Amino acid sequence: MSVLERITSKDAIALEDKHGAHNYHPLPVVLSRGEGVYVWDVEGKQYYDFLSAYSAVNQGHCHPKIVGAMTAQAQTLTLTSRAFHNDMLGKYEKYVTETFGFDKVLPMNTGAEAVETALKLCRKWAYEKKGIPENKAEIVVCENNFHGRTTTIISFSNDPVARKNFGPYTDGFIKIEYDDLAALETTLENNPNVAGFLVEPIQGEAGVYVPSEGYLAAAKALCEKHGVLFIADEVQTGIARTGRLLATCGDCSCSDKHCSGTPETKPDVLILGKALSGGAYPVSAVLANDDIMGVIRPGNHGSTFGGNPISAAVGIAALEVIKEEELAENAYHLGILFREKLNTFIETCSIVKSVRGKGLLNAILINDTEDSSTAWDICMALKENGLLAKPTHGNIIRFAPPLVMNKEQLLDCVGIICNTLKQFE
Repeated sequence: MSVLERITSKDAIALEDKHGAHNYHPLPVVLSRGEGVYVWDVEGKQYYDFLSAYSAVNQGHCHPKIVGAMTAQAQTLTLTSRAFHNDMLGKYEKYVTETFGFDKVLPMNTGAEAVETALKLCRKWAYEKKGIPENKAEIVVCENNFHGRTTTIISFSNDPVARKNFGPYTDGFIKIEYDDLAALETTLENNPNVAGFLVEPIQGEAGVYVPSEGYLAAAKALCEKHGVLFIADEVQTGIARTGRLLATCGDCSCSDKHCSGTPETKPDVLILGKALSGGAYPVSAVLANDDIMGVIRPGNHGSTFGGNPISAAVGIAALEVIKEEELAENAYHLGILFREKLNTFIETCSIVKSVRGKGLLNAILINDTEDSSTAWDICMALKENGLLAKPTHGNIIRFAPPLVMNKEQLLDCVGIICNTLKQFE
């Protein structure tokens, strides 16, 4: 079959089913084109994208500036490996470290790779700087976390689907409840070999759980008190998704438009991915200051593709779009509007219990059990009505549209969502 030959949705799904591993359960829609907040299937039907490739496409599908940077670089130099310097990497490293306020960046490709990098960095720092005995370092994580699906990461997951039958697992992790400062304090006081605390500022995959006000700042203060690295996984929450450049920026005292992006609760180690490339190319990063990143030396860590010229060009363009188009400010205001409209609707219906979120990372809790098909059925109905979303954890539907969405489009989407939910009353 020629790659240019037209294919039906039915045939495309059948090909994946026959020749691909069954490690995903996608909605039965086959997309062939995207632009801004819209995607089209192979039959030409248009949809609002309300998932944004799990927040990788914050800048909208096929943003011309990002695609232009990628195309221009791809026609010049694609890959050198890190055996040699290239003329784009230093420019990108300067731009990204200055944007987020850190001394150094270690470039990688995927979010899971970046998390693995941060774990290795934390452990090495613990042995060489904090003085923890070798192979004794422990890292505190939260229940219901989602940091990826590598063997090490699933070792501290409590999701049975991601974890079962993939052992033996990696030791060195302590799990505590999310948004529980007392549990964190007790753990740090009773475990002198703790090297770091790895946390999502908002637990996205778990169902968009937003922690209590002040939780992140207080957790960072506890880490400082006990000489423990505060590691923020902002792969999904970063790059303007929650209404600030970073979710750890909190509610800055500066105006939305002029938010510097310097976190109010500044992590010791910051993990970025997904929208760091606008969804155009795999780009991830781990940022830290010299006193931490200095423990990494030649041969300790690397990636053939990490820091390649295309990723560098794309990363700069993606961050420039966020700033130039004021997408954090847009997400902040549209998020408030979205939750206001949904809350008004919820007062008159019984199918939805609540809406929660921050910026344009939101979720609704369906009034049914986790093992029911109701949330999936609602997403299928939304698809028929021109909007794409996916359930998470059974009875929760996550809503995360591209941040280039405007008010008129958002209100149109709210209408689609509410009218669809009425069908399930």
